[in-house]
Amino acid sequence: MKQLNKFLLASLCILSFSLVQAQDNNNPWALGLGINAVDFYPTGEDAPLGGYFDEFFNTGDHWNIVPGLSRISLARNIGAGFYFEGAGALNQITKFGDEAREDLMFYSLDGTFNYSFRNDANAGWFDPVLGVGGGYTWLDGDGFGTLDGTVGINFWFSDNVAFTVQTIYKHAFDDDFSNHFQHVAGIKFAMGGRDTDGDGIYDKDDECPEVAGLAQFNGCPDSDGDGIEDRMDECPNEAGLAQFNGCPDTDGDGVPDNRDECPTVAGLAEMNGCPDADGDGIKDSEDECPNEAGPKENNGCPWQDQDNDGVLDKDDECPEVAGTAANNGCPEPTVEVIEELNEYSRTILFDLNKATIRSESEETLQAIADIMQEYDNTVFHIEGHTDSTGSEDYNHKLSHERATSVMEFLVNAGVPKNRLTAQGYGEARPIASNNTAKGRQQNRRVEISLDKDKEMKNTETEQDTTDM
Repeated sequence: MKQLNKFLLASLCILSFSLVQAQDNNNPWALGLGINAVDFYPTGEDAPLGGYFDEFFNTGDHWNIVPGLSRISLARNIGAGFYFEGAGALNQITKFGDEAREDLMFYSLDGTFNYSFRNDANAGWFDPVLGVGGGYTWLDGDGFGTLDGTVGINFWFSDNVAFTVQTIYKHAFDDDFSNHFQHVAGIKFAMGGRDTDGDGIYDKDDECPEVAGLAQFNGCPDSDGDGIEDRMDECPNEAGLAQFNGCPDTDGDGVPDNRDECPTVAGLAEMNGCPDADGDGIKDSEDECPNEAGPKENNGCPWQDQDNDGVLDKDDECPEVAGTAANNGCPEPTVEVIEELNEYSRTILFDLNKATIRSESEETLQAIADIMQEYDNTVFHIEGHTDSTGSEDYNHKLSHERATSVMEFLVNAGVPKNRLTAQGYGEARPIASNNTAKGRQQNRRVEISLDKDKEMKNTETEQDTTDM
């Protein structure tokens, strides 16, 4: 028995070392511990042996059994239901068929390729097995090779523990030795598992089985080491903050770099992380005047007023010449200029009871046109007036025609038509008494004024023209 104990101890050491190595390599292994029985009888040999499978379960007369642990196996999964199993066993032969023998030491080492029907049977606990292989057996110091065929069943109590029974038929290649059966019963412990990414976490427990990761993240990686696993990290290759889903905020402005258009300069959230130094609502990178508030329409710069007339250049039709807001930034004729125009206009002569301008007034009208052309944005209104001689309708018609004649002359002299309006007022607006010749002469006149409301005057003129 001392030899048996030494063999058992040596086998345990060897198999334990192999198992540790296998676990380090993260491979699927199974360790089997059990007893074995050797039976020479039902092998089809001559007496004292019997025919094939005769008295196959006659344990009392034919089976050689060593009490206690007498067989150790180690199996590795290959895939697709196949696994390879290596086993070592020892026994004492006291029965050779129907004959008794002196204690003969029996040792065997075997290797078999097995196929598990566990998945085919679709029963997680019931695991039939067939296998074929070979081995070497020593009997009382002499050895011989064998061809092995095995059939067995594993009954799985859990994913890792099974009760196993197995029968192995061993055909001896040496005529001096007999064929025999070796029966096995024991416990099998499944250890290890598939670890595709080699991170030490088996695939069944690895939420990222194809990418090496960390145990704290169930096998998923944290590439940037910021404590946020990659699959939940919006910036997996840059260490960041949990509040920004793993992204950094380099400039500390509260806008993470992946959403910050200016990640190295502190800015405002409403500007996507870019600064707006002048607070005009335009980020500095797009602001042509970043330190002066200005409208977006002018690229962030304040509007200019070159002539300092209070009308911004964008609204100033005469940006280089001071004018008035009422005239869109263009200069307006002064009272003196209007008086000068009226001094000229009062000298305009018409043929008697006609709207025809006399030739001697043409020079005067040209002078009026020259003055008007100095004020590009001013609209002038030409008024025609008469005395009270004649009927009111006649006077109204005549005054309108004379005002129109003056306007047409000025247009021909170069004054744009859209800057002139004309209207006749007849005898309605006298400036002197119509009871004297001098007064009536003063009332027969043409006056020029500024048209402050051109659209209204045009409407009135059109109405007057229509009425005539």
